[in-house]
Amino acid sequence: RSFSVEFIEFFENGVISEIEIGLGPCGELRYPSHSAKLGWKYPGIGEFQCYDKYLLNSLKKTAEAFGCSSCGKGPWNAGSYNSKPQNTEFFRDGGEYNSIYGRFFLKWYTQVLIDHGDQVLGLANLSFKGTPIAAKLPGIYWWRNTKSGAAELTAGFYSVNCRDGYSPIASMLKKREAALNFTCLELHTVDQKKDFPQALADPEGLVWQVLNAAWEANIPVAGENARPCYRREGYNKILENAKPMNDPFGRYYLSAFTYLKLSPTLLEKHNFMEFERFVQMMHGVQRNNLN
Repeated sequence: RSFSVEFIEFFENGVISEIEIGLGPCGELRYPSHSAKLGWKYPGIGEFQCYDKYLLNSLKKTAEAFGCSSCGKGPWNAGSYNSKPQNTEFFRDGGEYNSIYGRFFLKWYTQVLIDHGDQVLGLANLSFKGTPIAAKLPGIYWWRNTKSGAAELTAGFYSVNCRDGYSPIASMLKKREAALNFTCLELHTVDQKKDFPQALADPEGLVWQVLNAAWEANIPVAGENARPCYRREGYNKILENAKPMNDPFGRYYLSAFTYLKLSPTLLEKHNFMEFERFVQMMHGVQRNNLN
C-alpha cells in the first residue's frame, strides 16, 4: 500500500499501467525447490519445501481431516536437490508419487501454493485498486518427459496422472483478475535434447500447456524469453507462441512480451538486425515484406 501511495501520480497519469506481484523466488509463484545457494544444479529434481513446523502442522491437520493421520508427514524418500527421478523411491516409475499417500500429499502441497497466491493477489487488488495486476509462473521444463515430472512436483505444480496442474492456477488468477506472465517462449525441445539429453526436458510442451490453461480461463497472457535470444529460430518460436496459427477465431494471443535483455551482444549489427526484424513481425509486418 505504501508503494501505491508513494507513486500515486504515476498511477494516475498512466506511467504505471500494470503491477506484477512477486509471489515467490524470482517473483514467481513457486516453492524455492531449486535453490542454487543450497547446491542445486540443473537438471536436479529439487526438494519439497514442506518440513518447517508451520507446513508440517498444516499437513498433519489436513491428513486428519482426510481420515488418514499417517499421511500427515512429508516424503522421506524423494531424494535431494540433484537427484534423478529414477533414483528415488518417490519419483521413479511406479513410485510413491502415484500411491494414495502420494496423491494426497501432492494435492495438499500444490493447494498450499495456490492459496498463497490467492491471498497475496487479493491483498494486491486492495492496494492497487483500479490498476491491472499480473503474476509470473516459472518454466520448470526438465524431467517433463518422465511419468512423475519430478521437478514440477517439487516446485508445486501437480501435473501428472492426467492432471493439469496449471488450470487451477489459471482459475485462481481469473478470480483475482490477474494476468499471467510466462517464460521460455523461445526454447525448442529438440535443442534441449541435444544439449542436455539426460534432463528429458520439454519446454515446448510446457509452454503449450500453460498458455492454453490461461487462454481457456480467459485471462490476459504475457510472456518473455528465458535465455539470451539472438537467432532467428528463437524469435520465430516466440512469434509462433505469441499468435498460434491454428486459432481461426483469434482468441489466443499474447497481450504483451518482454524481451530479455538489452546487452552489448544484442547491439552487434547482425544481432540487432535480427531483433529489428522480430519486433516488426511482432507488430504485424509480414515476413515477405522483410529483407
